[in-house]
Amino acid sequence: MKKELTKEVKEPGVLKTIYERRAVRKYKDNSVDPAIISKILDAGRMAPSAMNKQPWKFYILTNKKTIKSFSKEIGKIAAKYFLKAGPRQIIKTIANLLEFPHSTRLFKGPDPVFHEAPVVIFITASRKNEWAALDVGMCSENIMLAAKSFGLDSCPVGFGKFVEQTKIFSQLHVPSEDQVHLAIIIGYGDENPEVHKRITDNAFFIDPIS
Repeated sequence: MKKELTKEVKEPGVLKTIYERRAVRKYKDNSVDPAIISKILDAGRMAPSAMNKQPWKFYILTNKKTIKSFSKEIGKIAAKYFLKAGPRQIIKTIANLLEFPHSTRLFKGPDPVFHEAPVVIFITASRKNEWAALDVGMCSENIMLAAKSFGLDSCPVGFGKFVEQTKIFSQLHVPSEDQVHLAIIIGYGDENPEVHKRITDNAFFIDPIS
């Protein structure tokens, strides 16, 4: 039986950062101080990891031309992926994207993947680490929340993993034993996305609440 919690509690400041974080896909043409980037990465390093292996490695792009080059190459691979997946997958993907204002420029424009963000972080981990995906996920959330605390916006980019299939992947100098799990873009946002409705009927208290 579901029981409502009515007691008011004082919210710590970190919750404000969590609630205000959004996936932003439009950025101002402002660079990010390298010292801030370092602090954000430090926050990522503070994430928990299986057996404290801290498997993540970070490959950071901040040059506009380089970012656009990687974006275009990844966009090509991502487009091929959807074509190979077949009509059903394409229709399903488009349907899911229709709620986002950026879906109309999917794989188009000068920076189709990284949305002209001034910072791109590729996060890798060993291919042999079975828990790496979970660890990278927790690390990534720390990074995005830290970015928000500095007044920056961010967005996780799943297409970032396709960088391994591009002809310019070698420029990142990622060891062959590692794989790219995710890319995160960071910068000063130039939009204020609305909060998507959150599912709230998905918590089940097994023991009675006193």
